[in-house]
Amino acid sequence: MPKSLPVSRYYDVQRDEAGQRFIRVNVTGLALLQNPLLNKTTAFTPQERRELDLEGLVPPHTSTFEEQKERTYLRYLKCGSDLEKHEYLRALQDRNEVLFYAILEDHLEEMLPIIYTPTVGEAVRNYSSNYRYPRGFTVSTGDIDRVDDMLENVTVNDVRMIVATDSSAILGIGDQGFGGMAISIGKLSLYTAAGGVGPDKTLPVELDVGTNRQDLIDDPLYLGVHHQRLTGAAYDEFLDAFVEAVSHRYPKAIIQWEDFSRGTAFRVLERYRRVVPSFNDDIQGTGAMALAGLMRAAQIKGERLEEQVFVIVGAGAAGIGVAMAIRQGLMTWGGLSFTDANARVFVVDRHGLLMHGQPDLEEQQLSFVRRPEDLQGWTYEGEYPGMHDVLVNARATALLGFTGVPGLFRQESIQAMLESTPRPIVFPLSNPSSHVEARPADVIHWTHGGAIVASGSPFPDVEYDGQRHPIGQGNNAFIFPGLGFGAIASRAREITDTMVMEAARTLAEFTAQYGERVYPPISDLRELSIQVAVNVALQSIRDGVCAERRIRNMTRDELEQVIRDRAWEPRYLPLRKG
Repeated sequence: MPKSLPVSRYYDVQRDEAGQRFIRVNVTGLALLQNPLLNKTTAFTPQERRELDLEGLVPPHTSTFEEQKERTYLRYLKCGSDLEKHEYLRALQDRNEVLFYAILEDHLEEMLPIIYTPTVGEAVRNYSSNYRYPRGFTVSTGDIDRVDDMLENVTVNDVRMIVATDSSAILGIGDQGFGGMAISIGKLSLYTAAGGVGPDKTLPVELDVGTNRQDLIDDPLYLGVHHQRLTGAAYDEFLDAFVEAVSHRYPKAIIQWEDFSRGTAFRVLERYRRVVPSFNDDIQGTGAMALAGLMRAAQIKGERLEEQVFVIVGAGAAGIGVAMAIRQGLMTWGGLSFTDANARVFVVDRHGLLMHGQPDLEEQQLSFVRRPEDLQGWTYEGEYPGMHDVLVNARATALLGFTGVPGLFRQESIQAMLESTPRPIVFPLSNPSSHVEARPADVIHWTHGGAIVASGSPFPDVEYDGQRHPIGQGNNAFIFPGLGFGAIASRAREITDTMVMEAARTLAEFTAQYGERVYPPISDLRELSIQVAVNVALQSIRDGVCAERRIRNMTRDELEQVIRDRAWEPRYLPLRKG
């Protein structure tokens, strides 16, 4: 991309003689009001209104930013349901991005479950029927031979972070076709609100390769392509064309692969991670998030990570990603060999414990497969041990769920863990909340207050026997905004496994200041993301993948200041006519 290109075809950010930033715009009037990155709605100054042809198009009163925020939040509170609140915030984002992010920043803990999990699941389901305003970039099977030309239609020229999904495995609700665009939009909102990536540096992408949902194909109001999903070589050619076009149009961009089906997720990650800097949040982000929570839980118990025995239920992208992260953590920080670390991680899927000879085993699952000789002394019924059998025979101290099966963790299984530890670690991490494997309050009561619990969606803290038990929210938002921002700051040529592990370590250490919490409060997400970004950037230097020369010899304090200075803040800049 030539350096002379403006940030956008509609505007550019410049500095005046005093060094103050302002925006030079080449659109005025109604066209300006319809651009959410430039629109200030009622906050345009009298001078801006005259110069930019806005007089008569906005109310006469010039609102302060605080007045705008108060008016907007009061309107938000009038929304009846969480989905209505989600749609209201999305409409605000489509109208005025600075105000949207200012409101989100002020009320992040309250609004995160609205713009992201669990409410985003409903938004995904209703995406076609509630469609309002174009946002992001969509490439479908009928367009792939023209994707280079289509990317020229995107008005921003310096995209640094892309979230791309094929919508084949959204949260715990499966194939959602074109509706997955809501996930890409939601993730990138957090890159800005929590990670400090400017909204004009982000691009949500829907890779519309079809859907295997016949009800969507038959629905005349469905907005995606109406055919079965591409597979095999045709699918690979589709993604190859997309990656090549993105690399040409946005050579500094990082791609986060989002909500791909489990076999495809690992294959796409390995196919492209050294072609374009990229990572898979379901695999690596979830793995780092869960590992950090387990490290904290072990510390709360007064034990070491390597003393725990882990049972992971669900062998999809998230479950296997977490198993891999735990194994790597046991090796990196516990000093265990690969064999010894692997022996402490048990993965259970729909057939039971992953065992040699089971049907439909996928490549990424094979290193966690057990053989009959590994189970000497075990007692169980059936061909393969089920979850309860594994908990008992392996003497498990930690149980994690990624199945999307509500109520899967039953009382007798949770109480069986008390035979191995007085403080079992129980993380039912499936989303949305309606798909959680066990409700935290039940787990606390079944273990008489002994369990350390975290869930994927937000649940209130639990009072039991006069004691308050904090319920951590195992949210990938603790990892991916900082991981992505750190990679952007270092212009990483690759997102290495050690950079992801550094994000996990930072999260665990950051949370230690909050007593017996497994994860920090959402209100501190911005500060956490800064710390993750700094340590990830430092790790990229150690790994030899940092392309940003000016930071290579900085101290940690110097690098932290650079990253803080680069973090985007939701405030209006003066507008001047180009």
